[in-house]
Amino acid sequence: MSPSPATRCAAASLLRDEPVGGTATHVRTWLLLEHVGPWGQDALRDARLPDGLGAALEQRARDLRAKILLVRRFASVPDGDGVRVFAAHTDPAGPRLESGVLGDEREVLDLDLEAFRRGGTTGLPAYDGSLFCVCTNGRHDACCAERGRPVARALDRAHPQETWEVSHVGGDRFAANMVVLPHGLYYGRLDPASAIAVAGSHLNGELDLDHLRGGSAHPMAVQAAELHLRRTLGATRLDAVALTARSTDGARTTARFAAAGGTYEVVVETVRDPASAARLTCKAQRDNPVPRHEVVGLTRT
Repeated sequence: MSPSPATRCAAASLLRDEPVGGTATHVRTWLLLEHVGPWGQDALRDARLPDGLGAALEQRARDLRAKILLVRRFASVPDGDGVRVFAAHTDPAGPRLESGVLGDEREVLDLDLEAFRRGGTTGLPAYDGSLFCVCTNGRHDACCAERGRPVARALDRAHPQETWEVSHVGGDRFAANMVVLPHGLYYGRLDPASAIAVAGSHLNGELDLDHLRGGSAHPMAVQAAELHLRRTLGATRLDAVALTARSTDGARTTARFAAAGGTYEVVVETVRDPASAARLTCKAQRDNPVPRHEVVGLTRT
């Protein structure tokens, strides 16, 4: 029996006042393949893809440390003739996005993701624009559909060209989740109104720090450090803060940023307290510690 809405993972996370900052999946290479659906619990494994394609894409994701998602328009009809595909690389110094239309889903295996992640091309044309990727895969987690679908509907009406429903992005308990590509910005706990505000801010080069989970280009502790610095400085412009160096010593991460005409060093301690254990998804069978990233130092150098 599925849990009641009151005990869903997203509601439980909100009730325990879990911070969203520093929770974005750390990944730089992305591949998005249009597939109207259904997707199933594990999209690449359970969707009705051509025989062997899902397994091949899973292997490629492991080999290249990439995130490969299935996508569709909110109306759940093909975007046009052929199969739309996107490749994104969330390099903080120069995020890139390519896109094209395939005649057959199997042709996605011909794209050169290895060259793309090294700074080359997949073979697709460059794509000038942003993607608002809303996780709506209810078969994976009920919260993603219950909270994601209204957000996808609202964004589809406001920004139909940029908006896509996508399969699992991670962090179900922060639903509704949206990833903005090619920058790899994760936003969580969105509703229709806040999602439209976030999208509008992004198109104007601004970040919404209240809903920002982090940028996937960096590890989670660095995301938390950047978010703390941005809040301290009131730095909401996308290009206002740049990571220049980072180091890790055990559970402690030191991140150095260029911002506001100076250099700042932020020290973060990552804590995994067994006392904080909780069910992190609606389908979780056991509790897991909820990691926290605590800022223990901020200096201007």
